[in-house]
Amino acid sequence: MKECFADLHIHIGRTMYNRAVKITASRNLTFTAIMEEALSRKGMHIVGIIDCHSPEVQEEIDLRIKQGILSELEDGGYRYSTEQGDITIIAGVEVELHVGHGLAHFLVYLPDRVSFASFREWYASKVTNVHLSTQRMYVELTDLVEKTLSLGGIVIPAHAFTPYKGVYGACVDSLAQVVDVAKLAALELGLSSDSTLADGIDELWQTTYVSNSDAHSIAKIGREYQDLRVAHPSFFELKLALARQEGRGVQANYGLHPQLGKYYRSRCASCDEIIEQPDVPRCPYCGKEGKKVITHGVYDRFKEISTHPVGEHPEFRPPYKYQVPLEFVPGLGPGRMNKLLQRFGTEMNILHHVPAEELAEAVEAELAGNIERSRTGNVAFVEGGGGIYGKVSL
Repeated sequence: MKECFADLHIHIGRTMYNRAVKITASRNLTFTAIMEEALSRKGMHIVGIIDCHSPEVQEEIDLRIKQGILSELEDGGYRYSTEQGDITIIAGVEVELHVGHGLAHFLVYLPDRVSFASFREWYASKVTNVHLSTQRMYVELTDLVEKTLSLGGIVIPAHAFTPYKGVYGACVDSLAQVVDVAKLAALELGLSSDSTLADGIDELWQTTYVSNSDAHSIAKIGREYQDLRVAHPSFFELKLALARQEGRGVQANYGLHPQLGKYYRSRCASCDEIIEQPDVPRCPYCGKEGKKVITHGVYDRFKEISTHPVGEHPEFRPPYKYQVPLEFVPGLGPGRMNKLLQRFGTEMNILHHVPAEELAEAVEAELAGNIERSRTGNVAFVEGGGGIYGKVSL
């Protein structure tokens, strides 16, 4: 089995024709730019590129295959190859469904162009604009799951606990009330939660967790990811790993401490104060009406729906390793980052393999110390909430 770093949730901002796909994503976040960045700078082995349903993105995939730099793998996924190496691409789409009493996002991944074309034909008949990302699909969640499984694909609830379009955060107290949880390949934790919080929900004790970046810009690729135990990077190896079959699995989740997430604590949008009791009729600081200005945080949501003592985990649960992305490290600007990359190759190499003393040879000792503390999670935080990211405090 090989070390395999995988970030399975990266959005496309624009097509190669400069047409918008994910409107809120960066304009330079194209299919090809994602592959190049994830391989040459981030050091990923697998990336899940969401929004591959867009017809112009499919054109780009077909073009790269014709050019010979992208190829379909026999056991699913695509291989992007350059002189620097190669990376596996898993094609996906994010959809929005009405579930319970709200709207939630779900990630669908399919193994090849044939299955994706079949899904896209069905998808196009259920949405308003097939060119754009995360369209509202007018189907039931169970129908989405059954259709995807019939094509050999997998479904994962996206950022499941966030108050904005998370199935637990915005829609239901129990996922089992709306879908057979065993038919979901995994559950995406989101930036404001972790395994410890999620394992407070009994119905998730047989579920694999994934931690992904949900990147809307190039820099955010790889801010959360997992180390998979697979024979080689491909769609079906990923599928086996998420199902924990044939010796495959998730070896570790790497992610932000939940306190850095922008929805961790409840916060008033009017005065920016963190609210200890989010269900109050008015903000205790500015007096504005609570239901209009207070965004409920993931931490408080877990207190409402948890059914299991905090701190206990199923035996198979891998460690969740708190790791601050390099872009969060104080003092590490573009110049010093480029110096590190020129010497050590990729961000994954810097975060996982380069000894602290070698970092100190490339940049000043204080910054090397900050990187070492950040990659081991040995830092304090100013908590995030209400759409505002937390901050690292050294």
